[in-house]
Amino acid sequence: MAIKLEHISYVYEADTELSVKALDDVSLEIPDGQFIGLIGHTGSGKSTLVQHLNGLLKATDGKLYYNGENIYDKDFDMKKLRSQVGLVFQYPEHQLFEIDVFSDVCFGPKNLGLPKEEVEARAKKALRQAGIEEKYEKQSPFELSGGQKRRVAIAGVLAMQPKVLILDEPTAGLDPKGRDEILGQISQLRKETGMTIILVSHSMEDVAEYVDRIIVMNKGKVKFDDVPKKVFSHVNELEEIGLAAPQMTYLMHYLKKEGFDVDEEAGTVEEAKVSILKALGKDREAQKGQGGRAC
Repeated sequence: MAIKLEHISYVYEADTELSVKALDDVSLEIPDGQFIGLIGHTGSGKSTLVQHLNGLLKATDGKLYYNGENIYDKDFDMKKLRSQVGLVFQYPEHQLFEIDVFSDVCFGPKNLGLPKEEVEARAKKALRQAGIEEKYEKQSPFELSGGQKRRVAIAGVLAMQPKVLILDEPTAGLDPKGRDEILGQISQLRKETGMTIILVSHSMEDVAEYVDRIIVMNKGKVKFDDVPKKVFSHVNELEEIGLAAPQMTYLMHYLKKEGFDVDEEAGTVEEAKVSILKALGKDREAQKGQGGRAC
């Protein structure tokens, strides 16, 4: 078990009149190799939660374990944790600062005190994993497109060779093409490396296609934690907390209401396609049967 949270709570501005409880008794287990979508509206606690996973924030109450070790123990190696649990912030391109792309990606592993050869090898590998071609390595990161800058920032974290990759709204501000490219690259990275990936988003559409599990946050608590199809079945509850199911789910609910025998929990285009074709096939068979009896 890679990460385990036990009754984690966190209060901003504790012991003041401005105190806000951002996390409220959260208990979760995140196994190795899982692709998780962490969903919630603004202020739900999702970004606060992920900042606990690599020790950027310390819980007001509760315990957090990484590979069986309590990260709040006084002799725990927090530097090692942060090299193994990589966090890519929202709009990470704002953190780019080196003269060229390659130098920027080298920054993290260089600070680990690694030999120059290993630093450069890690940087090259990370850039390829993030989908950045070699021809861009000596280019200024500020001359790249928004999507390319986002990839360079992700590569900077990948160069640390983390076991867990956390991405906080990695598609924010991108056009649909850029969003699909980033999410596709993340999915491919997971298939190639088997690393644990936690994708933070407020959009069901962004995660429906890729994740194994969805955790829905609301008011600092875990509202739902299940496989996507089960989470999508709670359409009314999701709408009540300011979220929505994928458009395909709404379509399937409409078709069901119109009398088609379809899977209401389908959340992706592929799932909807399979279910609709199956339903149409059954309908044709029923019509044939009725026609045969009429003869």
